[in-house]
Amino acid sequence: MDESFAPRLRHGVLEFPVHHMRGGTSTGLVLWERWSPQDQALREELLRHLMGVPLAGQNDRNKQITGLGRGSPTSNKVFFAAIEPDPEGDVLVSTLAQLAHNHGAIDWSVNCGNMSAALQLWATDSGLVTSTADLRIRNTNTGVTTVSRMQAAPDGSFVTAEIPGVDGAYPAVDLFMQSPVGAKTGRLLPTGSVVDVIDGYSVSCVDVAVPMVICDAAELDKTAHESIAELDADPVFKQTLQRLWVAAGLRMGLRRRDGALMTEDELARSETIPKICIVGAPQAGGNIATRYFTPQLGHASMAVSGGCCLAAAVLVPGSVAQRVAHGVPSLGGELADVEVGIENPAGILDATVVARMAAGLPEIRSAAYRRSAQVLLRGHVPLYRAPAALVTAVMERVA
Repeated sequence: MDESFAPRLRHGVLEFPVHHMRGGTSTGLVLWERWSPQDQALREELLRHLMGVPLAGQNDRNKQITGLGRGSPTSNKVFFAAIEPDPEGDVLVSTLAQLAHNHGAIDWSVNCGNMSAALQLWATDSGLVTSTADLRIRNTNTGVTTVSRMQAAPDGSFVTAEIPGVDGAYPAVDLFMQSPVGAKTGRLLPTGSVVDVIDGYSVSCVDVAVPMVICDAAELDKTAHESIAELDADPVFKQTLQRLWVAAGLRMGLRRRDGALMTEDELARSETIPKICIVGAPQAGGNIATRYFTPQLGHASMAVSGGCCLAAAVLVPGSVAQRVAHGVPSLGGELADVEVGIENPAGILDATVVARMAAGLPEIRSAAYRRSAQVLLRGHVPLYRAPAALVTAVMERVA
């Protein structure tokens, strides 16, 4: 990376280098690990200044006008990234921070499949990798390794792709999630059951890339074809959804990053886990329809990690997803690629699951999805209110 693209002091103000990027249908920042404070409290302080979230307490009226965040959870993500040498080829090590617009607490518990699509482009744009060959990405939040693949045209430009939820064609990124089962809980079915009944509702709790609660839309008097605005505006539905993800999260034994079990209150406030969705029969040529929540807000399309989880759930005999899906072939005893089209508000997300049936459950080797990515902006962000401790910690990294 160009050494001039480093933290600096100008007019007495700390200016921190960032890439503002889009990966899939999410936006956020990618920061080079080298320049970031090692102290966790100062690292979180840096993020609050960069993204414009409250430095302390809660402010539900905050619009993030002092930072680069955009209000929605899908646009409040920051990756710390670094390249580590490895005998089998360089590895990009990533750590995701998920922020919320109205408070300063930061969630370090999950990865983001969409924003992960921006990482290889970031590394290429920064000069840290020079090839569009496969790049392994190891995520420290989940321990999952993903293989990112970008391709170059004969003239050296990136091969592009169009994806649901994004207008136009941009550099294409294929992401292959390796051994994605049990990313947070260690098990395909964290509760030990294919279907759990919570408050009279049937749900399937599945952990592939991300732990997710899958609900039958019909049981909630929905179809999984409603607009997200309509669902988010239905207080009874949203309250029921929260009760389900909290109760399911407790049954799944979800844990904080420090290893402690999440409490009922922590699950109710969580911006990241468990994800939750409602599913119904397809109507537009896919195999299943869904409306997906992060969990606090409805997603304008479909998160790719959640998409891989739902595609895998469709292959679990008797699951809520399998019951409503149409046209998905049954698994045999040999590994096979199974493509699942997931209808969502932005179109159809195509996911591929490499799996076989073993002892009545799918054995999942990998799951793949296609995204696109772009650099929105690269430059320095002046941190006008940065405390002296943060300034010192960052500038010590430069020395």
